[in-house]
Order: sequence, then C-alpha cells, then structure tokens
Amino acid sequence: MKLTNLLPGFLRRSENCRMIRALLWTKKGSARAHEWHNTIPERVNDTTASDAASCTSVNPLKVYFDSVTDGKGIWKWVHYFDIYHRHFQKFVGKEVRLLEVGIFSGGSLDMWKAYFGPKCVVYGVDVEEACKAYEDERTKVFIGDQSDRRFWSLVRDQVPSVDILIDDGGHAPDQQVVTLEEMLPHVRPGGVYVCEDIHGKHNRFAAYVYGLTDALNENRQIAEFTSAPSAFQKSVYSVHNYPFVTVIEKARSPVPEFIALKRGTQWQPFKLR
Repeated sequence: MKLTNLLPGFLRRSENCRMIRALLWTKKGSARAHEWHNTIPERVNDTTASDAASCTSVNPLKVYFDSVTDGKGIWKWVHYFDIYHRHFQKFVGKEVRLLEVGIFSGGSLDMWKAYFGPKCVVYGVDVEEACKAYEDERTKVFIGDQSDRRFWSLVRDQVPSVDILIDDGGHAPDQQVVTLEEMLPHVRPGGVYVCEDIHGKHNRFAAYVYGLTDALNENRQIAEFTSAPSAFQKSVYSVHNYPFVTVIEKARSPVPEFIALKRGTQWQPFKLR
C-alpha cells in the first residue's frame, strides 16, 4: 500500500491523540480549579472599579433592575449585569438590533430598550404563545422551539442580522448548541453573542465552547512567523467565559493574517541559536 494512502488515517489518529492529551490537561486544570488557593490577600473596602467590568462606577442596567418593584418580572443572576455592561455599552445610543431567547414575563425586553435608547429594536423568542402580548412598536416576538433549526430559518428570513443575541431560553446544551450554530453567523461584524445559565461542571455546552475556543488557537503557518487565519478566526474575535456565562464577540473586520513582528536591535544571543 502506498504511503499516501496511509497518510489520512495516520493524521486522523494523530489528531485524536492530541485531543485525548488535551482532555487530560482539561481534567488537570479542572482539578486545580477545585483545589484553588489564592495566596494574595483580597482587598478590603476597595472603592475602585472591579476587574474593568465597566468604564463607570454606576451600571445603568443594575440601576434599572433595582428600580423595578412592580410590573413585568425580570429574573437575572446579579453578576450578569457587569458582564452585560462590559460588552454592550458600545451600542448604547446607537441603532442596535437585539434578539433575546427566553422572554418569560417580559421585563428584560423593556430593560434592553431603556438601556440602549430609542434606536434599539428588540426581538424576543419563546415557546409560549402568551409571550406575543409583549409586542409593541419596537418589539417583535417569535414563537417557536429554539432547538428547531427550521424555526431559526424562518426567523432569519424576517431578521437577517442582529447586533446582540442573548440565549436565556431552555438552558439545555442541545438547545444552546443549535441556537449558536444557527444564529452566531447572523450576528453582525462587531456584534456580541451571549449564552446564559451554563451550569454544572462538565457541562456539554461548555465542552462545545471549549472546542470553539481551541479553534481560535489554530496556527496555519504559511511562512515564518506568519499564519493564515481560518474562516472561524476571521469571523470570531474573542470568546469569554464567566461564571455561568459565555460571551462571543464577532470581529469588526476579518484579519488578513496573523504576524509576529520584531522591534529593536539588541537581542540576547541564546534566543538566536
């Protein structure tokens, strides 16, 4: 048998071996996180902004949430608001299309319109027909199953693109994966995708996202210190993982190539051997 005939199988086995080794390191990292001990004392009474979560000390989304004492219900983990503001504030006051999966009592639809301003258009998705009641001049509601790819095809026919997609729907990994696969390509350049309520260690959706993140590190070298980006690397700028939340930011424009450049004239000789 020719070597060229054996090569595809060998490459597949080699790739599988690398995946298995990576899974072992994933398990190692998970164990380390479980045993984590921070040796740096935590700050006490620190009045500075935490972790650059927002550019201001006041989070308008949290202010809005705290002001709701009656009317349509909003149910959110409190730490989500810093995540929202960190990734969404660039859209405030601009023309923005937001799609939220999972409407429930409708309160968050009003929160988004108040936060982004009068140029914001909101689309809601839910399986409950009663959620149609939340439609108004700036809000359109689609009733359907987020795990149904045919449903998303119908949504795309009416909403060709969005700037922000928030998946707060059924929270099952299969639902989340279908929603990501069907709608992430339809998030505009520079847009943001958010999936909420990713709970539990060894979560299947989190494992899926790890695969996406791993693909960001692919190095398709075409010359020394030059790599050709994949289609995924051209489209996706970054993947962020927070407690219970994944955020994916789309690239504003596709990067033509990844280049490692040198500057300066003085170099340690041991690096040049």
